[in-house]
Order: sequence, then C-alpha cells, then structure tokens
Amino acid sequence: MEEKIKKIFVLDTNVILHDCTCIYQFKQHDVVIPIQVIEELDKFKKGHETLNYHARGFLRDLDSLSGDQIFDEGVKLGENNGRILIVLGQKMHKNLELNFAPNLVDHQILNTAYCLAQDNQDKQVLIISKDVNLRMKAKAVGLVTNDYTTDHVKDISELYRGYRIEEDVSLSLINKMYADADQIKAKALCDKREFMPNEFIIMKNKKKSAIGRFNAETCTIDRVNKLPAYGITPRNAEQTFALNALTDPKIPLVTISGKAGTGKTLLALAGALESKEDFLQILMARPVVPLSNKDIGYLPGDIGSKLEPYMQPLYDNLGVIKSRFFEQKSKRRKIQKLLEEESLVIAPLSYIRGRSLVNAFFIVDEAQNLTPHEVKTIITRAGEGTKMVFTGDIFQIDHPYLDIYSNGLSYLIDKMRGQQIYTHINLEKGERSELAELASNIL
Repeated sequence: MEEKIKKIFVLDTNVILHDCTCIYQFKQHDVVIPIQVIEELDKFKKGHETLNYHARGFLRDLDSLSGDQIFDEGVKLGENNGRILIVLGQKMHKNLELNFAPNLVDHQILNTAYCLAQDNQDKQVLIISKDVNLRMKAKAVGLVTNDYTTDHVKDISELYRGYRIEEDVSLSLINKMYADADQIKAKALCDKREFMPNEFIIMKNKKKSAIGRFNAETCTIDRVNKLPAYGITPRNAEQTFALNALTDPKIPLVTISGKAGTGKTLLALAGALESKEDFLQILMARPVVPLSNKDIGYLPGDIGSKLEPYMQPLYDNLGVIKSRFFEQKSKRRKIQKLLEEESLVIAPLSYIRGRSLVNAFFIVDEAQNLTPHEVKTIITRAGEGTKMVFTGDIFQIDHPYLDIYSNGLSYLIDKMRGQQIYTHINLEKGERSELAELASNIL
C-alpha cells in the first residue's frame, strides 16, 4: 500500500559513503542532496580506500542521471521512484542563525533541510544521517531525522549463532554417532524443529555427549571429529565446529564471530594453512580504521611503517602457529616459504582490492568494521574455487558510523542464514588466558 504523505529525504555525506546506492532505497519519495555534500564527496574522490570508491561511484552515478533540471525540479530515479535533486546553499534561516555557525557543513545541511520544511508544509522533510550529533541538532529545531537503517539487522538477540544444544538425547542415539555410520537421521533427534543447512549440534545426556553437523542433502546429522589444523588443536566444541567448516571444501563461505580471545583469527589462519593444497593462494586482510578517526597519513614513516600497527595482530597469530613447530620442522619452513613466494599474503583490505580472487582462501579479519555494501562487494568478486572467511566481534566496532545492527558482519550472518554453501559459528568461550577471559566478562 502506497504511503499517502510524500516525503523529502535530505541525505548527509556519511550515508552516501556508507552505501553509494542509497538513493534508490526511498521508493516514491524525493531525495535531496545539499550542494555541501557534493563538496565533501569531492574531498573523498582520490584514494584506494572503500570510502574513496563509494564517493567516486556515487558521483559517476549522479552524473549519469543528471540533466538540466537536477538543480530545479530534479530528475526521476526510475519507475515508481521519486526524484533526486541537488539544492544549492542559502542564507542561514533566521530561526537557526543564533545557535548554528554558518561555516560548518553540518549546519549548512541542517539549514537546507529546515528551509525545505518551511517551504513544503504539505510534505514531511527528514534528515537521514549516521551522525548522532547532527540528528540531535535536527531534533532540537523540530526536524524529523533518522539513521540510515535499510541494511540494519532488526533483532540482534535473534542473530544466528550457528549451533544448538540438544539436552537429554538418548544414549542409543549418541552411541550411534560413534558407530561405523558416523551419522543419524535428523528426525530421530528432533522431528518438531527444522535444522539449518550446516548447523552444528551438541547432543547431551547425563552420561555421554556427541557433536555433529546437519547435512541438508541427506537430512542426517554427521559426526564432527575433533581434529587439529596445522598445529592448532581446538579447545572446545565451538572451535571444533569452526575448524570443521574452515577445512570443508564444500563450504565456500564461512563467518566466525566472538569476543576477543576466542580464537577467531587463529583458527581461520590454521584452517587456511591446513587446506593450502586446495588453493593457489592464502590472502589475509583487514580494514584499516584509523585511531580517533584520523587518516593514517598523520603517522610517521613510509607506508609500510604506517600500516604495520594495523597488520601486526595478523602476524602475531601467524607467529603462534609457527611456535607450534621446532626450528627444523618442515611446516615451519613451509610458512616462511609461502610468505616469500607470496602464496600467503597479509595486507590491508584496500591493497587486496582489484586482485584476482580465483582459487584463493580469503580471510577478512575485523569484518565488523565493514559496511554491508562493502561485504557484498567483496563476496561478489569471489572467483571459481575461492573460499571466503569473515571473522570479527560485532560488539567491538571501531568504525564511527557502524553499530551492532548496521555492521557488515551482522548483516552477512543475518542474510546468509539457511544457505547450503554457508556456515557460521559464534565462539563464546575465551581461550586466550584466564585473565583475558575475566576481563572480557566483567570489565
């Protein structure tokens, strides 16, 4: 049913940098781009970070749409969609000039929306911004304002964790899991609830337990064995599940979430090294989110020195794996050889962009600092024979405009749930140390 009140959405720059296709998400309503937003996007055009790609992509798209009327009546965004128009700057409205300095871009955007609201009493004018501060200012002057929520996860408490626990399972069923068949019929365990493809199950009774994974093709629960990967032995059921998914060639997309110290990155790297014979290259990357929202250019040294602090955690995990082998061991030497031959590459995510992702084991660490659009862009570049693994903690986000509902990892887990080529596991128990676990739980 079509909404009766026509709306005008005024977009902040950060919305476009979050999703460069955002203008197509407002249905029959009109979209306004203040001229100050175009000015800000111009500053983001140059560079190889995701924000730069989003800025360039939006400006190209806008240029292809624009006609003589884009500054007046606007141009149509497509069938059944509203119009998009660019609004030029204007003098600060008398109701705002006392409290808002006119030289700030946020205040100019606020003024544009306020003037539009005064001139369009028959329409609802809304500011869409990911900046909480701008939204508070908009509310203070009586404007309606919202975050950009098109790609938000609705209920984080219901986010898929990748496994379930079945209590009071009969001893005969558990024993059957350890028989030659290594599987049981799913309906024998539970005929009332449906299992997700590749969902893991912990089966318990007072005497014994077993772990398995639902096979959607055979409708069976197949036993999962606790197997090490490149010197790393899983310490709990969740880590066992993670390594099982990471080393299964039939599953090209894996997500691993969990708090600090649960072993996400270490397990992903161990699984990649264990599976190396199936891939031409292992790529391990993470997004660079500068501290205090500053560009890395302010850091001293050359580009290698600037990026080293961001990449060091990945090398630390590689060092843990190397420490599992003595100096003379072939596996330790093999890791060094892979690095030298660039069969194992650790780099910022922006440096991986543009590279061929054919027959590669691609790990994206700290994926909670990516937008949903960025995650989609990465996955859609997966070539033949490529496996993608996204790891991160959805409760520890460094990006200034992302939260537990809007980050790319939460979005990916929510949208991919139930797909046969996808597996997720949430690691809950910290294994780094007793101190780290205590701090994570109570501080």
